Amino acid sequence: MFLAITAEVATVPVELIDTADLPDGGTLRLLRRGDDYSIRFRDTELMGNQVRQSEEALAILTCQRLAHSDSRILIGGLGMGFTLGAALKALPATAAITVSELLPAIVEWAKGPLAHLFHDYLNDDRVSLKMGDVHDAIVQETVGYDAILLDVDNGPDGLIHIANERLYCNWGLRAAYAALRPRGILAIWSAYPDDDFVIRLEQALFDVEEVDVAVVIDGEPATHTIWFATRRE
Repeated sequence: MFLAITAEVATVPVELIDTADLPDGGTLRLLRRGDDYSIRFRDTELMGNQVRQSEEALAILTCQRLAHSDSRILIGGLGMGFTLGAALKALPATAAITVSELLPAIVEWAKGPLAHLFHDYLNDDRVSLKMGDVHDAIVQETVGYDAILLDVDNGPDGLIHIANERLYCNWGLRAAYAALRPRGILAIWSAYPDDDFVIRLEQALFDVEEVDVAVVIDGEPATHTIWFATRRE
Protein backbone atom coordinates (compact mmCIF):
# COMPACT_ATOMS: atom_id res chain seq x y z
CA MET A 1 0.00 0.00 0.00
CA PHE A 2 1.26 3.51 -0.85
CA LEU A 3 -0.44 6.64 0.49
CA ALA A 4 0.26 10.08 -1.00
CA ILE A 5 0.46 13.06 1.35
CA THR A 6 1.06 16.75 0.73
CA ALA A 7 2.20 19.48 3.13
CA GLU A 8 2.63 23.21 2.68
CA VAL A 9 5.83 24.90 3.77
CA ALA A 10 5.22 28.03 5.81
CA THR A 11 7.56 30.99 5.72
CA VAL A 12 6.62 32.84 8.94
CA PRO A 13 9.00 32.87 11.95
CA VAL A 14 9.18 29.90 14.30
CA GLU A 15 8.09 30.41 17.93
CA LEU A 16 9.15 28.20 20.85
CA ILE A 17 6.00 27.35 22.84
CA ASP A 18 7.37 24.98 25.48
CA THR A 19 9.98 22.32 26.24
CA ALA A 20 9.87 18.89 27.88
CA ASP A 21 12.90 17.23 29.45
CA LEU A 22 13.40 13.53 28.71
CA PRO A 23 14.18 11.24 31.67
CA ASP A 24 17.53 10.09 30.26
CA GLY A 25 18.65 13.47 28.95
CA GLY A 26 17.72 15.69 26.03
CA THR A 27 14.74 17.93 25.46
CA LEU A 28 11.65 17.96 23.27
CA ARG A 29 10.59 21.32 21.88
CA LEU A 30 7.07 22.34 20.94
CA LEU A 31 7.31 24.90 18.13
CA ARG A 32 4.72 26.96 16.30
CA ARG A 33 4.99 28.56 12.87
CA GLY A 34 1.75 30.35 12.10
CA ASP A 35 -0.95 27.69 12.40
CA ASP A 36 1.58 24.85 12.18
CA TYR A 37 2.87 23.03 15.26
CA SER A 38 5.90 20.77 15.47
CA ILE A 39 7.43 18.55 18.17
CA ARG A 40 11.19 18.29 17.67
CA PHE A 41 14.12 16.50 19.23
CA ARG A 42 17.35 18.29 18.34
CA ASP A 43 16.99 18.91 14.59
CA THR A 44 14.58 16.01 14.02
CA GLU A 45 10.86 16.65 13.68
CA LEU A 46 9.04 13.86 15.47
CA MET A 47 5.57 15.06 14.60
CA GLY A 48 3.86 18.01 12.94
CA ASN A 49 0.25 18.82 12.24
CA GLN A 50 1.01 19.38 8.53
CA VAL A 51 2.08 15.75 8.03
CA ARG A 52 -0.27 13.65 10.10
CA GLN A 53 -1.56 11.00 7.72
CA SER A 54 1.02 8.35 8.52
CA GLU A 55 0.17 8.60 12.25
CA GLU A 56 -3.52 8.34 11.34
CA ALA A 57 -2.77 5.42 9.02
CA LEU A 58 -1.15 3.61 11.95
CA ALA A 59 -4.56 3.47 13.63
CA ILE A 60 -6.81 3.20 10.58
CA LEU A 61 -4.97 0.29 8.99
CA THR A 62 -4.63 -1.50 12.32
CA CYS A 63 -8.35 -1.20 13.06
CA GLN A 64 -9.16 -2.57 9.61
CA ARG A 65 -7.27 -5.72 10.57
CA LEU A 66 -9.05 -6.31 13.89
CA ALA A 67 -11.50 -9.16 14.20
CA HIS A 68 -13.43 -8.08 17.32
CA SER A 69 -15.77 -5.14 17.89
CA ASP A 70 -14.85 -5.10 21.59
CA SER A 71 -11.12 -4.86 20.87
CA ARG A 72 -8.67 -3.72 23.54
CA ILE A 73 -6.02 -1.36 22.13
CA LEU A 74 -2.81 -0.02 23.64
CA ILE A 75 -1.34 3.12 22.05
CA GLY A 76 2.22 3.98 22.96
CA GLY A 77 2.77 7.72 22.73
CA LEU A 78 0.16 10.49 22.83
CA GLY A 79 1.96 12.72 20.33
CA MET A 80 -0.41 15.25 18.79
CA GLY A 81 -3.39 12.94 19.12
CA PHE A 82 -3.61 11.90 15.47
CA THR A 83 -3.31 8.15 16.10
CA LEU A 84 -5.75 8.31 19.01
CA GLY A 85 -8.26 10.38 17.04
CA ALA A 86 -8.13 8.04 14.06
CA ALA A 87 -8.60 5.02 16.34
CA LEU A 88 -11.65 6.60 17.99
CA LYS A 89 -13.21 7.27 14.59
CA ALA A 90 -12.52 3.71 13.40
CA LEU A 91 -13.57 1.78 16.50
CA PRO A 92 -17.10 1.13 17.83
CA ALA A 93 -18.40 2.15 21.25
CA THR A 94 -17.57 -1.32 22.61
CA ALA A 95 -13.81 -0.90 22.12
CA ALA A 96 -11.36 0.19 24.82
CA ILE A 97 -8.20 2.24 24.24
CA THR A 98 -5.37 2.69 26.72
CA VAL A 99 -2.86 5.43 25.90
CA SER A 100 0.52 5.12 27.59
CA GLU A 101 2.43 8.42 27.79
CA LEU A 102 5.83 8.85 29.41
CA LEU A 103 5.99 12.66 29.68
CA PRO A 104 3.50 14.73 31.72
CA ALA A 105 4.34 17.74 29.54
CA ILE A 106 2.85 16.02 26.49
CA VAL A 107 -0.45 15.68 28.35
CA GLU A 108 -0.24 19.35 29.35
CA TRP A 109 0.28 20.29 25.70
CA ALA A 110 -2.74 18.17 24.74
CA LYS A 111 -4.89 20.16 27.15
CA GLY A 112 -3.24 23.50 26.38
CA PRO A 113 -1.57 24.71 23.17
CA LEU A 114 -2.54 21.57 21.22
CA ALA A 115 -6.10 21.29 22.55
CA HIS A 116 -7.49 22.27 19.14
CA LEU A 117 -5.85 19.13 17.67
CA PHE A 118 -7.03 16.81 20.45
CA HIS A 119 -10.66 17.98 20.44
CA ASP A 120 -12.42 15.87 23.13
CA TYR A 121 -10.42 12.68 22.56
CA LEU A 122 -9.17 12.38 26.14
CA ASN A 123 -12.72 12.72 27.48
CA ASP A 124 -14.04 9.83 25.39
CA ASP A 125 -15.39 7.03 27.59
CA ARG A 126 -13.39 4.48 25.59
CA VAL A 127 -10.06 6.14 26.48
CA SER A 128 -7.87 5.54 29.53
CA LEU A 129 -4.68 7.56 29.93
CA LYS A 130 -1.86 5.74 31.72
CA MET A 131 1.24 7.69 32.65
CA GLY A 132 4.50 5.77 32.37
CA ASP A 133 6.71 3.87 29.97
CA VAL A 134 4.74 1.84 27.43
CA HIS A 135 7.28 -0.96 27.91
CA ASP A 136 6.00 -1.36 31.48
CA ALA A 137 2.40 -1.38 30.28
CA ILE A 138 3.29 -4.19 27.88
CA VAL A 139 5.19 -6.43 30.29
CA GLN A 140 2.57 -5.97 33.02
CA GLU A 141 -0.37 -6.91 30.79
CA THR A 142 -2.18 -10.10 31.86
CA VAL A 143 -5.49 -10.06 29.95
CA GLY A 144 -4.16 -9.44 26.46
CA TYR A 145 -4.52 -6.67 23.88
CA ASP A 146 -5.95 -7.07 20.40
CA ALA A 147 -3.48 -4.47 19.15
CA ILE A 148 -0.46 -2.55 20.40
CA LEU A 149 0.36 0.61 18.42
CA LEU A 150 3.81 2.11 18.94
CA ASP A 151 4.83 5.61 17.88
CA VAL A 152 7.20 6.52 20.69
CA ASP A 153 10.40 7.20 18.79
CA ASN A 154 11.66 7.99 15.30
CA GLY A 155 11.89 4.29 14.46
CA PRO A 156 12.78 0.93 16.03
CA ASP A 157 15.59 2.32 18.17
CA GLY A 158 16.18 4.58 21.15
CA LEU A 159 16.94 7.90 19.46
CA ILE A 160 14.59 9.91 21.66
CA HIS A 161 14.52 7.77 24.80
CA ILE A 162 17.30 5.19 25.10
CA ALA A 163 15.05 2.86 27.08
CA ASN A 164 12.85 2.52 23.99
CA GLU A 165 15.43 0.06 22.67
CA ARG A 166 13.83 -2.45 25.06
CA LEU A 167 10.72 -2.37 22.89
CA TYR A 168 12.52 -3.37 19.72
CA CYS A 169 15.09 -5.90 20.88
CA ASN A 170 14.39 -9.64 20.74
CA TRP A 171 13.11 -9.98 24.30
CA GLY A 172 11.07 -6.80 23.99
CA LEU A 173 9.30 -8.21 20.96
CA ARG A 174 8.66 -11.44 22.84
CA ALA A 175 7.08 -9.39 25.63
CA ALA A 176 4.79 -7.71 23.09
CA TYR A 177 3.93 -11.12 21.65
CA ALA A 178 2.95 -12.34 25.13
CA ALA A 179 0.83 -9.21 25.74
CA LEU A 180 -1.26 -9.81 22.62
CA ARG A 181 -4.25 -12.11 22.21
CA PRO A 182 -4.07 -14.76 19.47
CA ARG A 183 -3.89 -13.00 16.06
CA GLY A 184 -3.29 -9.73 17.87
CA ILE A 185 -1.36 -7.02 16.03
CA LEU A 186 1.80 -5.16 16.97
CA ALA A 187 1.82 -2.04 14.75
CA ILE A 188 4.96 0.11 14.70
CA TRP A 189 5.47 3.50 13.05
CA SER A 190 8.90 4.47 11.74
CA ALA A 191 10.44 7.34 9.81
CA TYR A 192 12.55 4.85 7.85
CA PRO A 193 12.64 1.18 6.74
CA ASP A 194 14.72 -1.36 8.66
CA ASP A 195 15.23 -4.84 7.17
CA ASP A 196 17.02 -6.10 10.27
CA PHE A 197 14.04 -5.16 12.41
CA VAL A 198 11.72 -7.11 10.11
CA ILE A 199 13.93 -10.14 10.65
CA ARG A 200 13.68 -9.70 14.43
CA LEU A 201 9.89 -9.50 14.18
CA GLU A 202 9.77 -12.72 12.19
CA GLN A 203 12.13 -14.43 14.62
CA ALA A 204 9.72 -13.44 17.40
CA LEU A 205 7.06 -15.48 15.54
CA PHE A 206 5.15 -12.58 14.02
CA ASP A 207 3.72 -12.54 10.49
CA VAL A 208 4.94 -9.20 9.15
CA GLU A 209 3.37 -6.82 6.64
CA GLU A 210 5.25 -3.63 5.75
CA VAL A 211 3.36 -0.58 4.49
CA ASP A 212 5.10 2.43 2.91
CA VAL A 213 3.50 5.84 3.39
CA ALA A 214 4.63 8.65 1.07
CA VAL A 215 4.96 12.07 2.72
CA VAL A 216 6.14 15.54 1.74
CA ILE A 217 8.17 17.29 4.43
CA ASP A 218 9.28 20.89 3.89
CA GLY A 219 8.59 20.45 0.19
CA GLU A 220 10.68 17.30 -0.13
CA PRO A 221 9.31 13.79 -0.72
CA ALA A 222 9.95 11.20 1.99
CA THR A 223 8.58 7.84 3.10
CA HIS A 224 7.35 6.64 6.47
CA THR A 225 7.06 2.94 7.29
CA ILE A 226 4.49 1.01 9.29
CA TRP A 227 4.95 -2.64 10.24
CA PHE A 228 1.91 -4.75 11.07
CA ALA A 229 3.18 -7.77 12.97
CA THR A 230 0.47 -10.34 13.69
CA ARG A 231 0.84 -12.91 16.45
CA ARG A 232 0.69 -16.34 14.83
CA GLU A 233 -1.29 -18.11 17.56
